[in-house]
Amino acid sequence: MEVEKLRVGKGRTRKPSDAEEWIKEYYELEATIKDSSELEIAKANLTGLIDGWLSAPNKLSTKAAPKDANKTQTETPSWNPSKIRWEQVEGTKGPYEKSEDVNSLDFKAMLKDLQNHNGKLTRDGYFFWVFQNGTTVGRKKRNQTPSTKTQ
Repeated sequence: MEVEKLRVGKGRTRKPSDAEEWIKEYYELEATIKDSSELEIAKANLTGLIDGWLSAPNKLSTKAAPKDANKTQTETPSWNPSKIRWEQVEGTKGPYEKSEDVNSLDFKAMLKDLQNHNGKLTRDGYFFWVFQNGTTVGRKKRNQTPSTKTQ
């Protein structure tokens, strides 16, 4: 049997002791497998990444969640992409930049911000995404000319 794709999903449901509502979290990742012998490694990597997200301490208390949630949407993230080392790469869909600058505090903050946005976000005219390995980030300039926008 030849496996081409692997999808791993995990979740948890918990009730904080002082809250009335249950909190549900679920993450699902999909990876393309080029060599069937790497199936177990890919499964372990995807499972480990999801386990890390599920075991991360929660920052918001449920009582303050609505107010804090609205506040975080308008705050500017604490990372500066110009302080991150980027490498020019030619991909199947054209040129883009990637970074694995794990020693940079800005890179770590960006990676955390991306994880909070399901691995993708647009900021300052760039589209950012996290690669399947969970530690590499790509970015590509967005083309947003008024003539191409649909109304």
